[in-house]
Amino acid sequence: MGYSKKYLPLFLGLAVGAGVFLGSKLDFNNPSAKLFSSNAKKEKLNRLIDYIDYEYVDDINTDSIVEVTVNRILENLDPHSVYIPPEELEGITESMQGDFIGIGVTYYSFRDSISVINTIKGGPSERSGIKAGDRILMADNDTLYGESLEREGLANKLKGELNSQVQLKVYRKGEGVFDVVVKRGRVPLQSVDAAYLLEDKLGYIKINRFAETTYKEFKIALDSLKDKGANSMIVDLRDNGGGFIAPALRMADEFLEDDVLIMFTKNKKGAIDNNFATSDGDFEEGKVYVLLNENSASASEIFAGAIQDNDRGLIVGRRSYGKGLVQREMALGDGSAVRLTISRYYTPTGRSIQKPYENGNKEYFNEYLERYKNGELQSADSIQVADSLKFKTPGGKTVYGGGGIIPDLFVSKDTTRVGETLNYLLRTGRMGRYVFEELDKKRVFYNSVSQEEFDEKITIDDEFAEGFLAYAKRIGIDIRLSNYQEQLKKYLKATMAQQLFGTDVFEKILNEDDAMINKVLSIYKEE
Repeated sequence: MGYSKKYLPLFLGLAVGAGVFLGSKLDFNNPSAKLFSSNAKKEKLNRLIDYIDYEYVDDINTDSIVEVTVNRILENLDPHSVYIPPEELEGITESMQGDFIGIGVTYYSFRDSISVINTIKGGPSERSGIKAGDRILMADNDTLYGESLEREGLANKLKGELNSQVQLKVYRKGEGVFDVVVKRGRVPLQSVDAAYLLEDKLGYIKINRFAETTYKEFKIALDSLKDKGANSMIVDLRDNGGGFIAPALRMADEFLEDDVLIMFTKNKKGAIDNNFATSDGDFEEGKVYVLLNENSASASEIFAGAIQDNDRGLIVGRRSYGKGLVQREMALGDGSAVRLTISRYYTPTGRSIQKPYENGNKEYFNEYLERYKNGELQSADSIQVADSLKFKTPGGKTVYGGGGIIPDLFVSKDTTRVGETLNYLLRTGRMGRYVFEELDKKRVFYNSVSQEEFDEKITIDDEFAEGFLAYAKRIGIDIRLSNYQEQLKKYLKATMAQQLFGTDVFEKILNEDDAMINKVLSIYKEE
């Protein structure tokens, strides 16, 4: 008896679908809960796969069929239930844990060797004397230079077990080749990009994601700014796509009075889990401003919703993304995992900020682009809201559900799109590589420059900026920024500062003349 290939996904889909259905009924809070009360369904899937392996008329990769089938099932649930294959899970896990085991450098594969961009502050390489511009030639017996240098897998040659040692052979301009032993350690993946005083008593903290270490980083930054005299705070969550919920709850707790509702979740059975502020908050007085844009999602929206619904501060910017679903990860036993939506979350007034997804994933993700077309990013009047989704805060302010957090104070997007172009060049690494190469020509000088000297004496001239445009053109990017030289120079200097001193100085430079920050400053000075 034979079957056409087109029916294989259907058979597998039914079997895997049964598994997902049973998984949805798990008591995930009970660690003794088992995925299957009996092995009947599991055995059915195993037997089907074995049958295909041994008997199907053509050679076929059953692993790939299972992955395709799992993806198809999840796509039909909601946009945020996803399958994570083994080759991606490690990197995602590291990012969300907030650290990894390694030597603590960022680097480029530059020409024929690994070139250190900078060392992680307080990390193993900095402690061992590695500097920006150094070339790592060998790691133990692994050669890391030459025309045949393989870019893939380089990171794995520098990673290893915690406290294990690796002997590096390093070349440094002006000093030649030398050996250095580095003890591998935990290297932080920072989620707090910047923390500094904008005004004498106005602090600024920028957070790029919500990882396991985010609250700890945030708390250190908050306490430091308080010690410097800050009694008002800007929390910048622009382009923060979210992550773990717990750090967002603890951050909100810092600003909210005891026993105030932060948010609640509701699952398919209607069970409600409330999250309240505790007595741990250290910033329950003073002004709070939260910056959002169309890329702020998930945990960012939980934090902003708690601040807005409790009349604790002002939300400044543009309507956030609109993700109000909660996922839980389940390992599948082969290095892969599924993140399944298990509940919805609601802001303290009872709003769901999840945007509709009933018409499929394509329309769901295209909604993001529709905001460009309908004028919402330029005018608050173009934001489409439903009267049926009106809610009132305790202070009497009207807020809306149904698709993101709508700001209290709207700031339009730059219509020239110059910022988008420059951010694209940053994200893709083009600007960073150009700046690195220019720094490398005078590495000894730049490594001796202090941050104060950099701020006061280092300027980006026309030649440097024109050199970047020529470089971009050589690698196939023809951009026209002749009318925006000052913006380009600012981004180039910020990138240079990032490579020399880190993200704090980078953000500080980019924030000069920032529209949202200027909006906050104008209000702050009037109040």
